[in-house]
Amino acid sequence: MAKIAFVFPGQGSQHVGMGKAAFDTSEAARNVFRQADAALDAPLSRLCFEGPDTELQLTENSQPAILTTSIALLRGLAERCDVVAGHSLGEYSANVCAGTLRFEDAVRLVRKRGRYMQEAVPVGQGAMAAVLGGEVATIEAACREVGGVVEPVNYNCPGQLVIAGEAAAVQAAMRLIETRGAKAKLLPVSAPFHSQLMKPAEERLAPDLRAVELAQPNIPLYVNVDATRVGSAEAARDALMRQVSRPVRWQQTIEKMAADGVTLFVEIGPGKALAGMIRRIAKDAKRVSVESPADFEAARKAIAEARG
Repeated sequence: MAKIAFVFPGQGSQHVGMGKAAFDTSEAARNVFRQADAALDAPLSRLCFEGPDTELQLTENSQPAILTTSIALLRGLAERCDVVAGHSLGEYSANVCAGTLRFEDAVRLVRKRGRYMQEAVPVGQGAMAAVLGGEVATIEAACREVGGVVEPVNYNCPGQLVIAGEAAAVQAAMRLIETRGAKAKLLPVSAPFHSQLMKPAEERLAPDLRAVELAQPNIPLYVNVDATRVGSAEAARDALMRQVSRPVRWQQTIEKMAADGVTLFVEIGPGKALAGMIRRIAKDAKRVSVESPADFEAARKAIAEARG
């Protein structure tokens, strides 16, 4: 039987104005933004809708903003899925969707997660770079060969990988990678996310995650860190702890979901980056993105067709 997956985006998809149409047209979505404002004791909704962009781009703001917009769209769509996953930060949205995490707990956790990740490495000392083309083994070897800390941190899709680490080491790896036929481009981010340099952030977040009550997922939840399905609250908690300083294995996660029978991926949240990646990973699967209520009809139609 065909399966429907909901997938949720991570950091980088934020933009001023996100979620405003959902807030204006859906009471369910409005409630999510109100819950976020109350949980954080801050006007997150206004930051999403009006900016300023410089504030929204701050990691400790962008992470709860993306989570809140994604869950608002999920509640506004009001459809069910068979399995769920999220890219990096999006894994928190996936846990809310699966019933593992209460939304209010999730939004407070990701604000702390964003702050801890930003504070783990002083601005300017870390870097991330997108690598386009080239073999994965060649890129991994280049990272091992240069001095300092640099490693693959996002296995996004065929032909797209992200490396991160110490700024000088990342630039050295970029130069070596380009001599071997791939292209590398520095990303405009403020910290080397998912690299081993994030270990201090992981250690700070762990007690916060342990202090929050998690429930058994009510639908199968796939996690980035192992590219596999988890079925217990403790396994979900453990995956959220470990993902901070370990690679996002998105390509492997989608390959596993497709092998397990997923034929429709519904991306819910700002941006369409995941749909683009999935097109290159699971070529036979259908994809639809839900960025605003204008996308609800197409998504509901695709879901109905997938259910037969």
